[in-house]
Amino acid sequence: MNIYQLLKQSQRLRISDGQIVPILSGCADVNRLLVLIWSQLGDFDNLEYAWWLQRESAKLQALGVTIRAIGIGNSASGEKFCEYTGFPTESLFVDPDAKLHQELELYQGLTFKFPLLTTGQSAFLNLMLMCAGIGSPGTLSEVFRGYLGDKKAPQLIDDDQVIHAKPLPPLKGSFFNLAGGKGFQRPFELATLRLRNMTEVLSNWSTYVPNAAYLTQRGATFLFDNQGNLLYKYCDRGILGFAENKSNPLSFLNRQ
Repeated sequence: MNIYQLLKQSQRLRISDGQIVPILSGCADVNRLLVLIWSQLGDFDNLEYAWWLQRESAKLQALGVTIRAIGIGNSASGEKFCEYTGFPTESLFVDPDAKLHQELELYQGLTFKFPLLTTGQSAFLNLMLMCAGIGSPGTLSEVFRGYLGDKKAPQLIDDDQVIHAKPLPPLKGSFFNLAGGKGFQRPFELATLRLRNMTEVLSNWSTYVPNAAYLTQRGATFLFDNQGNLLYKYCDRGILGFAENKSNPLSFLNRQ
C-alpha cells in the first residue's frame, strides 16, 4: 500500500468538531494536498512549522494547496495548539498513540529504556539527549543558526512588530537591526521566536503533552497532486529538523 492510500484509509479525531473521520475527507478535488505528520503538538518544531504556514498562507492559497496535519495529542492539546498558532481546527487531526507514525515507519528518535524510570521519564531523558545532538543529526547546528542568524533566510520579524517572549521584555522587530541589518534572518531573531514558543509550551505542558511516551517521535511532510501522486517527501530525523531547507521550510513548493 502506498502512502496516499494509507492516509486515505486512516481516520482520526478532527479538532474542529471532535468527530473521528477520514483524514483526507474533503480532499478529493484539490489541486495540491500537503499532509503534515507532526510529532507531539507541544514539540517546538510543530509550533515553528505552523508559524511558517501562517507566514506563507497567501502563497499556499494562490497555489491551491490544501493542508491536513496529524499531530500526537488529544482534543485539548489540539485546541490549544490551534489557539496559539492560528492553525485551522478543521485541518488538524490528532493521533494519541502515534499509530499513524508507526504505520508510516517514521523515525522514533532515541528509545532507550532507563532502569527505575517510567516510560514517560525515559522518553523525556531521551529527548534531552536528542536536544544535545545525540541520535538527532543537525540539531545543534540548527540551534546555533537561531542565535547566529542566516543570510539565506528571510527577515522573520517585521520592524514594527512587537514580540513578547518572556522573560525578555517586549522587543520591537527593528531592535534586531542592531545585530546586523535587515532583510534577512538576523542574529537572535529566530532564537527569540523559539523562546516564545518554549514559554508557551512549558506554561501549558500537561495540555500540550498528555502522554510523554511519544516525546521523541519525529514526523514527515508529504505533498501530493490531484491524482494522489507523491510529489515531495521529507522525513524528519531530529529535533528542529522538520524541514529539508531550514532557511525556508516551504521552498519545496516552488519546485512543484
